[in-house]
Amino acid sequence: MFLKNCWYVGAWDHEIMDGKLLERKILDQPVVFYRGGTGQVVALDNRCCHRGAKLSQGRIEGDCVRCMYHGLKYDPSGKCVQIPGQDRIPPQLGVKSYPVVEKQHLLWIWMGDPALADPAEILDVPYLEDSNWKGIPAYLHYDSNYLLIVDNLSDFNHLAFVHTNTLGGSEEYAYVSKPNPIERLPDGFRVVRWHTDGDPPPFLRKVIPNKTEKVDRRNIARMLVPGVFLMETLFAPAGQGAREGKVVEGSREFRNCQFMTPETERTTHFFWNYLNDFEGADYTISMSLLDSLIEGFMEDKHIIEAQQKMLDDDPSFKLVAVAADVALSHFRYTLDKMIDAEQAAQVERPAPLTQASRQPAPAVAAE
Repeated sequence: MFLKNCWYVGAWDHEIMDGKLLERKILDQPVVFYRGGTGQVVALDNRCCHRGAKLSQGRIEGDCVRCMYHGLKYDPSGKCVQIPGQDRIPPQLGVKSYPVVEKQHLLWIWMGDPALADPAEILDVPYLEDSNWKGIPAYLHYDSNYLLIVDNLSDFNHLAFVHTNTLGGSEEYAYVSKPNPIERLPDGFRVVRWHTDGDPPPFLRKVIPNKTEKVDRRNIARMLVPGVFLMETLFAPAGQGAREGKVVEGSREFRNCQFMTPETERTTHFFWNYLNDFEGADYTISMSLLDSLIEGFMEDKHIIEAQQKMLDDDPSFKLVAVAADVALSHFRYTLDKMIDAEQAAQVERPAPLTQASRQPAPAVAAE
């Protein structure tokens, strides 16, 4: 169902500020995130091994977390380090700890074999920490499988119809702008799309001084496993040579960063930030872009969640591909191959029994 041996976005860093315990289900597993007293970010199974109470209803103590049902205390590795009223703590007593890395304001979590978790493999998104790029991080929850959102983002034609009055601008976009052949990557795809001599879309008109001047629009998009969408967008005054590589005065650039993380087979965490490099000291433009993106994403959400219900109602329904689906088809083919290879490796080499994966004893006598 899911690719497990890879890094997923689990949260924005601001979600665990001020001693907050963040409850979040990822790949059908209950997880609690928190920041310890030393600044260490921790991700643990959100079930106390004693009676299954939520650790997210507990209390942070230094770098540890205490279950506030019966007081068991766990360190960042998941090991139980204190049981009130009981001196001896069986060494197998604990909860699962997940590798988690804080990078560029994101918390990346590894849900698979911890021995394979390499922080060097975490995607680099430099715009998220570059002071020249400003944006506001945001989150939405979808009642749909995450791959339906990936499909949506892989298909630029939907901009013309779903987002005619928001992000797209007109239905013309679907008819006159054609994508270049996609670049097939080992972990996804890259595609470039131009739309020349068009009207500025509504979201752009809100943040530029000349709201009627025709523009040349270029999108360079990458979709990467497990569900990361990055897009560089350029709007330049029409006919001034932007398509030929000239730097055109009055151009505007944006960086779109989106991360889809499965919550369950039918629900998704959706994180994003839409950044610009021409904003002044305040966040007026960022707020406008945030409002526009929320409006556009709610349009997507309305269609995708209804699509999920239709597919659930008739599992035998077969989807039919069209020419515009080449990108999303390649992504799904690539992801399926990686999942198949991962599952085959697990059959050949069972995961070692670790402290975090051991089940606690059913009962322990107090001493």
